[in-house]
Amino acid sequence: MSLDLRGLTPAPVTPFTRDGEIDYAAINKLGAWLGSIDGVKGLVVLGHAGEGTFLTSQEQTSVIEAFVESVKGEIPIIAGITGEGDYVAAEEAKRAVKAGASAGLVYPSHGWLRFGYQEGAPQERYRRIHAESGLPLILFQYPDNTKANYNLQTQLDIAAQPGVFAMKNGVRNMKRWDTEIPVIRAEQPDLQILTCHDEYLLHTMFDVDGALVGYGGIAPEPLIEMIKAGKAKDYAKARELHDRLLPVTKNVYHRGSHMEGTVALKWALVARGILDHATVRAPLRPLAEGADRQIADAMREAGLA
Repeated sequence: MSLDLRGLTPAPVTPFTRDGEIDYAAINKLGAWLGSIDGVKGLVVLGHAGEGTFLTSQEQTSVIEAFVESVKGEIPIIAGITGEGDYVAAEEAKRAVKAGASAGLVYPSHGWLRFGYQEGAPQERYRRIHAESGLPLILFQYPDNTKANYNLQTQLDIAAQPGVFAMKNGVRNMKRWDTEIPVIRAEQPDLQILTCHDEYLLHTMFDVDGALVGYGGIAPEPLIEMIKAGKAKDYAKARELHDRLLPVTKNVYHRGSHMEGTVALKWALVARGILDHATVRAPLRPLAEGADRQIADAMREAGLA
């Protein structure tokens, strides 16, 4: 039986100590808070927001274990599977299973971002990871402006494979979203479709089963309301929530680089009193002076701090 992620699945940050080590006490606090909120269906760790590729394999395992402990088995912990090669990713998935992960979010092989992929390679990546680990998998659709983006047929092929139960779609091309999602729905009606458009939530909220977003790690309550409004086709309510959150969206996701969003997420959690500081790991850098105050002001304006 596949996991039910029809709702909000936050992708939380990985807290560090001021010395740059993993802060397990802070993970426990963050995971326990998110896991206690009605409507949160799971947590995805070790993704972009979680700085997963900046951790050693031992650290990745320990972060999964820490988040599993933090939620006391109440919700599933899903691990980002980010290894470059298929064999490496399959080994990563097996370690995630041992650490207690209930599913895996499969990132494309990152060489594809620059060079693109050969036909059939993405399908084989998912096949091997599932066959060797047994881990239920989430298809990850990257932005349209990358060469690691899957065409419609590739998405359909992967969605039809054993073990693939959901899609995290971040195509960020609304023409493709509006034309491809109905086809995927028709051909794979049991596939759970989750938006990861942190900065385009309103447009995508009416076509999905839920959201898998870093944004969910700082504003779970209004995003759960927005998902409900989207399922009810209540545009007025969804728009009200979108507008309420817009100051936060601008201060977290409308920055020069999406990478800066991870740093901003940590400052938003400081504003909420969940984290004590916003330490990140290289190659991430601190935000410009004053950004912490701007983010705190935005969180207060949205009623979140």
